[in-house]
Amino acid sequence: MIDGIVLVWVVTIFPACLRAQTQQDVDTEARGIFQQLVEINTTDSAGSVTKASEAMAQRLLAAGFPEKDVILAGPNERKKNLVLRYRGTGQKKPILFIGHLDVVEARREDWTTDPFQFVEKDGFFYGRGTQDMKEGDAILVESFLRLKRQGFEPDRDLILALTADEEGGDYNGIDWLVKNHRDWIDAEYCINLDGGEFEMLKGKRVLAGLQASEKVYDDFQFETTNPGGHSSVPGPENAIYELAAALLKLQAFSFPVKINEITRNYFAHAATLTTGQLSEDLRGAAKQPPSAEAIKRLSANAYYNSLLHTTCVATMLSGGHAPNALPQTARANVNCRIFPGEDPEQVRKTLEHIVNDPNVNITVVPEKTADGQLIPIVAVPPSPLLREVTNELKKTLETKWPGVPVVPTMSTGATDGKFLRIAGIPTYGISCMFFDMEDHRSHGKDERVGVQDFYDGVEFGYRFMKALATN
Repeated sequence: MIDGIVLVWVVTIFPACLRAQTQQDVDTEARGIFQQLVEINTTDSAGSVTKASEAMAQRLLAAGFPEKDVILAGPNERKKNLVLRYRGTGQKKPILFIGHLDVVEARREDWTTDPFQFVEKDGFFYGRGTQDMKEGDAILVESFLRLKRQGFEPDRDLILALTADEEGGDYNGIDWLVKNHRDWIDAEYCINLDGGEFEMLKGKRVLAGLQASEKVYDDFQFETTNPGGHSSVPGPENAIYELAAALLKLQAFSFPVKINEITRNYFAHAATLTTGQLSEDLRGAAKQPPSAEAIKRLSANAYYNSLLHTTCVATMLSGGHAPNALPQTARANVNCRIFPGEDPEQVRKTLEHIVNDPNVNITVVPEKTADGQLIPIVAVPPSPLLREVTNELKKTLETKWPGVPVVPTMSTGATDGKFLRIAGIPTYGISCMFFDMEDHRSHGKDERVGVQDFYDGVEFGYRFMKALATN
């Protein structure tokens, strides 16, 4: 089986090594990598990250990377991570580039197309992972292949880690590598393509986000219990109704406004890129103290609201044990994204205060690492803004999209960057391609990215990687 795969790659890729690649060659190869990744199911329930890792390893080996520098390793047969070391002169410490290969679940009946079939339609690529984040994985792999074929010699080692279980599961790849093989991925800093949104609004490229901070992920369980009984004689007490009442109280609640240096800077920059009331409100949010009226209007927008507050939302429900019986138990998972510096235990106590019902028990949902240890819920420290990274990002943007500003941001979602920041490796989320602010479909139905946006990201990612490696 492996011999057959190697033969295919040698036949299809090796001729490209004998001549300079045109831009069409690059785009065609990157598209092929993207399609291959999307069509390998890497969900936690039924997929295999290992298959995706093996497929990318074959491409890297066929391009000339030595076997000793292409590592496949993980805690079990389905969750093997890929680690590549592109050896340089050693003048500087290595740079680590990361992306996760796993994707969230997707049901065929929910989608217009098969989520695990790569479809190009009306100027978009459709499929699970096209936005989060197999497009970034493809950009990274293509950049490493392209540099290798050119005989490029970086001034430091460049490390690629494509990993498992960022979206969920028991074996987070970055956590596993930090704990078991820190030397494989130890670096001066990390570039994470699963963050740092490059924002586009109504076709206009607005800003290039540099993610230096992120909110803290935490799940809480709301649980109600009741003696139950026969459904033909319902009484006033009902576990599902009690749970529903608690969730309605949560829906109506807003956590206090929080603004830090990074988000204040983001609001100030964003204000210069918009007009009218929105521009005034963003300036108002950047003031010290912020304008209460501006905060109220911005909070009506889901994205700005998530930058201004800790947010908690019900994401999963279960209850009852028979269709003809009163429910004895009802549960909800409430997912919180906690503002950096805020105490998760205080958030739990706030939830109890909001609900104000002794029949609703609110507990932390424990998250475990691959070795069975509990993952502590801690504030993730922001990364210092390294001049080397910001300068090269600005310079590379000017070569591709002149005038687009670099804006440090705080991610509203959690990424694998948290494990590296906690481990002392500064991490910067830089997506390398633009996404439509009004069409965010990651984790949702009919996930997609623009075809040309992807090809532009392939070129940008290559230029940026090469610039960092010759700084």
